[in-house]
Amino acid sequence: MSAEEITQRFLSLTNAKEAQHLAKFFKTGVGEYGYGDKFLGIRVPVTRSIVKEYKSVIDIDTCVILVQSEWHEIRLAGFLLLIELYRKAKKKKDFPKAEEIVKVYINLIPRGNNWDLVDLVCGYILGDWLIYNPQERYLLDKFADSNESLWHQRVAIVSTFSLIRAGQYADTIRISRKFLTHKHDLIHKATGWMLREMGKRGGYDKLISFLDRYAASMPRTALRYSIEKLPEDLRQYYLKK
Repeated sequence: MSAEEITQRFLSLTNAKEAQHLAKFFKTGVGEYGYGDKFLGIRVPVTRSIVKEYKSVIDIDTCVILVQSEWHEIRLAGFLLLIELYRKAKKKKDFPKAEEIVKVYINLIPRGNNWDLVDLVCGYILGDWLIYNPQERYLLDKFADSNESLWHQRVAIVSTFSLIRAGQYADTIRISRKFLTHKHDLIHKATGWMLREMGKRGGYDKLISFLDRYAASMPRTALRYSIEKLPEDLRQYYLKK
C-alpha cells in the first residue's frame, strides 16, 4: 500500500466545516503554538479506523512519507502506523527492527508539531523502548534541555508515562524538576499530568514528596493538574502554598 493511496483516502474524507473547528481547537492562528498547521476535518476515531485497515500492509518508508504530509490528520496516521510497526517488531522479538523504528521516530519528532501528535505517539514508541533500555534514558534529558522545539520538550515528559505504568517514577520526577521554570503552558499541563498519573499509579508518596518541596514554586497550571485526584483538603493545602 503506497503513501499516495492512503493520502488520497484521507483527502476523500475532507470536511471543511470540521477542519475550521479543528484549526481553532489546535491553535493554528498567528502567534499560537500550532501556527500554520492544516486540517482536513477528520476526527481521530476515523483516522484510527483507517490505520487499523492499513496497518498490516505498510512499511517504515510509507510511514515516513505520511508524516511529512502538510495535513495534520495524515501526519497522525503516519505516526500511528509507525506504532503498529513497532508493536509488530516487538511481538516478533525483532529488537533490531524495533530499535530502527525508535530512531526513525526520533528523527520525525519535529513533524509531530502539536500536542496530540506527541501525546498519542511518544509513549508507545520511545517511552516503551526506554522501559527495556534504561541506558538510553539520557534521551529524555537531551530533549528536555533542548532548544530545538517545544515538541521535543513535551516528548521528554510525556514519554515517561510508559515508565510510570511500569512502576518507575525517577525519570518523571527528574524531568518535572527541569520544567519548574519553563515558560510554556503546554509544558506545565504535560508536567502536571504526568505527576498526577504518578500519584494514581503507585507513586502517591513520590507525588506528595514532590509537592511538599515544590508546590510553592511550580507553575500554577502544573500544580492544578498534579493535584486533581488528591483529597480536597490536600488540594487546598497545596493551592494555598
